[in-house]
Amino acid sequence: MTEGRKTRPASRVDTGGIVVKPAVCPHDCWDTCAMLVQVKDGRVVRVMGDPDHPVTRGFLCVKTNHYEERVYSPDRVLYPMKRTGPKGSGQFARISWDEALSIIADRFRAIIAEYGAEAILPYSYAGTIGVLQYGSMDRRFFHRLGASQLDRTICSAAGEAAVNSVLGARMGPDPEDMVHARLIVVWGVNPISSNPHQWPIIEEARRRGARLVVIDPYRHKAAREADWHLSPRPGTDAALALGVMHVLVREGWLDREYIDRYTLGFDRLERKVAEWPPERAAAVTGIPAGDIVALARLWWESRPAVLRVGYGLQRHTNGGSTVRAIAMIPALTGHWRDRGGGFLLSNSSSYGLNSFALKRPDLMPSPPPRVINMIELGKALTEPLDPPVKALFVYNSNPACVAPNGSRVLQGLSREDLFTVVHEQLFTDTCRWADIVLPATTQFEHLDLMTSYWHLYVQLNEPVIEPLGEAVPNTELFRRLARAMGFTEPCFRDSDEDLIRQALSSGSPYLEGITLERLKRERRIKVNRPAAPFTEGGFGTPSGRVEFYSEALAAQGFDPVVEYTPPAESVDGSPELAARYPIALITPAAHHFLNSTFANLPRMMEREGAPTIYLNPVDAEARSIRSGDWVRVFNDRGSVLLKAQVGDWSQPGVAISPSIWWSRHMPGGAGINVLTLDQPADMGGGASFHTNLVQVERADPPGQPSQ
Repeated sequence: MTEGRKTRPASRVDTGGIVVKPAVCPHDCWDTCAMLVQVKDGRVVRVMGDPDHPVTRGFLCVKTNHYEERVYSPDRVLYPMKRTGPKGSGQFARISWDEALSIIADRFRAIIAEYGAEAILPYSYAGTIGVLQYGSMDRRFFHRLGASQLDRTICSAAGEAAVNSVLGARMGPDPEDMVHARLIVVWGVNPISSNPHQWPIIEEARRRGARLVVIDPYRHKAAREADWHLSPRPGTDAALALGVMHVLVREGWLDREYIDRYTLGFDRLERKVAEWPPERAAAVTGIPAGDIVALARLWWESRPAVLRVGYGLQRHTNGGSTVRAIAMIPALTGHWRDRGGGFLLSNSSSYGLNSFALKRPDLMPSPPPRVINMIELGKALTEPLDPPVKALFVYNSNPACVAPNGSRVLQGLSREDLFTVVHEQLFTDTCRWADIVLPATTQFEHLDLMTSYWHLYVQLNEPVIEPLGEAVPNTELFRRLARAMGFTEPCFRDSDEDLIRQALSSGSPYLEGITLERLKRERRIKVNRPAAPFTEGGFGTPSGRVEFYSEALAAQGFDPVVEYTPPAESVDGSPELAARYPIALITPAAHHFLNSTFANLPRMMEREGAPTIYLNPVDAEARSIRSGDWVRVFNDRGSVLLKAQVGDWSQPGVAISPSIWWSRHMPGGAGINVLTLDQPADMGGGASFHTNLVQVERADPPGQPSQ
């Protein structure tokens, strides 16, 4: 139901001439927090969580508590700049907006004349998840230009494809209802770091009697706080899910009515899981067979119960199959019937915005331009393509730091014949490789419409300060570029308010009654979506049921049910490689960074400490490594220096390096992603950041000569 209508003031004057204004966090995080920003004399002086927001509840994460330090960072890009030194040197001179736009338009025209528009590649992701600044006027521009299309896969593509194949929509319980659960299984996510407003909900559920189980290779803080932590080997979660389903079927712990009415292909799934007794799953995962049986029993006996699944486990070469297997479990046992129960990876299908109107794919030429997977940027820039990529336009992303197989990415960015433009708030690693750098506004300086892929509130973000320097939002940048390129279509004259109205005018029942004018009054509105969306079926698959068997997957050459395949780099998947590189490396989010965002801020770097690798004592002892030692971590793709911490972080043979530090702040100048694999996952073309084999050896401290 839509939250009751309540007018919330756009700002209020506090004592001392401080004006308190509302805003919304823009970053790629489940929480999408409501902020209160204190402004004095046109300058942000403090940022707080909105105590009236039902999910934010008055607190922000450690990363955004001092957001003013990002807005006023010495690294802030304030004016257009043109490269004056070698690529990678960071040497630039200030130029005017007119000169910058003229240079870009002239280079684009020359490239199109010689190679065609597909030689131009946009590169962006979720530096902001605001509806407008993430994807609206920019998509219109590149569609009209005829540029190569970017497959934006770097975060969640494998999991999204998997959930869509099982449930037909990226949707689960209202997270506010998880307080009613009697069992919460947190699988592949550290909510204390990555979804901090989930944690109070978990704590409230536990006060009411719920148990918390965490399944994760990494014994992070949430795992240490749990009632029970299970630590599978990286990339083996599908085997664990198959083992759990084997026990559920074998013991008859099934909701037969729900299966009969609301699922498709149970007979095929039954045959599949018969091949996965707990003993086989234990041999693959490293989790004892008795624990797999106990987990299945606990799930069956707990009502309501929810699987709160994260994105980490789908960042493997088998990530789609993993999420597909886990997503099947609640339908077997009927846990979708219960308020606060079921499965939740994402609630991003809960809004129904008018994506077509925002992005205007009809502006593309026919046939549509080629598609390039963003995780294969290094390949696209260094291998022969027809036409070759001759221009790269980066915004909302920092590929020199965050893209996998980073050495190859930097090799591509260093090409003198590659014309690179970066629109950025801060002078990132990627800016150093640009030809033109353009200044971007922060969330406090522009208008945007905000949704969440976790909670169910639509929110409006209005600027609280004037843009710094000559910074402009993405939307305004691409309006200017459209004019510079001579595009005359009326859609390039739409204002940001026009874009919001278009986004909300979708006809979706979820958005009924939600308008820009109402958002201006109320600031946030809960969508009109059932809290428990699948109590009586209603799945968005072709059959309208949970699809244990998928004809669509069969047509694409996938196992139409589900199967466990070892990660491409693992002891079982590549034994010869594992003999040389015996440590499985995963690179989860650092507590004080969000990908590479905030990783330049002195406060956050100091709190995070140093670029670190967590090693199991067995692996450390075999290499004579102690806590505090510097180590070299390497594979065929690259090498980095990290500081070792030894402890019970994982199973033997598994190492963890919280990420992502900017390369310029890494000893030796190489970031963690020089180690990571750029092979697409099995579904959706998703990233495989956690499928990596490495070796670890002691190294001299940075700055000291080798002995």
